[in-house]
Amino acid sequence: MTAHIEAASPHVMPTYGRVPIALRRGQGCRVWDVNGKEYLDALGGIAVNTLGHNHPKLVPALQEQLTQLIHVSNYYHVPGQEELATLLTERSHMTNVFFCSTGLEANEAAIKIARKYGVDKGIAKPEIVVYDHAFHGRSIATMSATANPKVRNGFGALLEGFTRVAPNDYEALIEATEGNPNIVAVMMEPIQGEGGLHPMRAEYLQKVRALCDAQGWLLIMDEVQAGMGRTGKWFAHQWAGIVPDVMTLAKGLGSGVPVGAVVAHNAAAQVLTAGNHGSTFGGNPLAMRAGVETIRIMEEDGLLAHTTEVGDYLKTQLHAALCDLDGFVEVRGQGLMIGVELAKPCGQLIGQAAEAGLLLSVTADTVIRLVPPLIITPQEADEVVAKLKPLVQAVLAA
Repeated sequence: MTAHIEAASPHVMPTYGRVPIALRRGQGCRVWDVNGKEYLDALGGIAVNTLGHNHPKLVPALQEQLTQLIHVSNYYHVPGQEELATLLTERSHMTNVFFCSTGLEANEAAIKIARKYGVDKGIAKPEIVVYDHAFHGRSIATMSATANPKVRNGFGALLEGFTRVAPNDYEALIEATEGNPNIVAVMMEPIQGEGGLHPMRAEYLQKVRALCDAQGWLLIMDEVQAGMGRTGKWFAHQWAGIVPDVMTLAKGLGSGVPVGAVVAHNAAAQVLTAGNHGSTFGGNPLAMRAGVETIRIMEEDGLLAHTTEVGDYLKTQLHAALCDLDGFVEVRGQGLMIGVELAKPCGQLIGQAAEAGLLLSVTADTVIRLVPPLIITPQEADEVVAKLKPLVQAVLAA
C-alpha cells in the first residue's frame, strides 16, 4: 500500500494530511481499498455521500444524464437548474437560487450578497458578524470569516469587514454590534461542523432572526455541512422554526457530484443581477440531475425520518458505551451529524480507526466526528460503536 501511495502522489500538492490508504470502490456504507480491505464508512466523504456508494437509484440516473448533456454554458437556460431550484425553494420556503460547485463558492457568494446589500443601502464599508469556532472555507474571504488560526495564518492581511462574537451569547452579539451602522448581516453555521460539532440553540437562532428583522440585517445560514437532511430536517435551522435571508448548501446536495447552492429570500433575493456573479461549472446538467435525484430518492425512501431514528439510536449507543470512561466528555449533535468529545487530543484516531476498518474524522483536536451516509442501518450503527469503543479506551488510557 505504501508503494502505491508513493507512486501516485509525487505530482499532487501536499495540501492534505492523508491516511495511507487508497479507496477503489464502494457499496452502501462500505468501501474497499486497492488491496481489498473493507471499511465501514462513518465519514461519508465528510457529510457528502448522502445516499452512500453505488446507490441503485442514483447511479442509473447519472448514467442516463451522461449520455445526454454533462455541461453547457450559463449563456443558455439549463432546465435542470429550475427543477432543482424549485425543489430547494419549496423545501426551504425561500425565493431563488444561485448554483455553484462547492461550499466555499456558496459562502463566497453569500458574503458578496451581504456586502452588495450594504453598499446598495449606502454603507461604504459593510461588516458581517461571524462566530468563534466558525469555518466557512479557505478562500481569502471565507478564510477571513473563519475562526481557526490554522486556516487563517500565513497568508498575510485578511479581508476586513468581519466582527466576531461568541456562539449562543445574545448579549455578546448586542454588545459587539450596538451603535455600529456598518453591520449588514449575521453569518453562522446552525451546527459548527469543523469547530467541534457545536449547535446554535433554537432560542438563540430565534432571537438573532428577530434582531436581524429589527435592524434590517441579513441572516445568513451556512448549511453546507448541516443541511440536506443531515440533522433529520431538510435544513438544520428549521428545528428553530426560522427562515434565513441567505442559505448556503453543498456537500450532501449531489450525493458526491460537486454541487453548491446559495438560496436567497426577501431583499437578498434581489441583490445579484446579470454580471454581478457567475460560475462556469455551476448548475451544469450533470450536477443538477444529481441534486434532483438526491432529493427525489431521499423522499421516496423516507430518509429524513430514518436519519432522526438512526441518529438518536447511534447517539444513545455511543453514550452507553463510552460514558463510564475517564476522559469522555459528551456525545452531541443532531440526526447523523454527531460529535464525541474527549478530554484530550485524539487526532491519531483517524488513522487508528482506518486500521480497524472504520472511517471517521476528528475536528477541533478533541472531537470525533461521525457523519455517515444517511442510509446507515441500526446494525451498522452498532458496528460503528463496537469498532470505536476500544480505540477510544486506548487513547484515553495512554
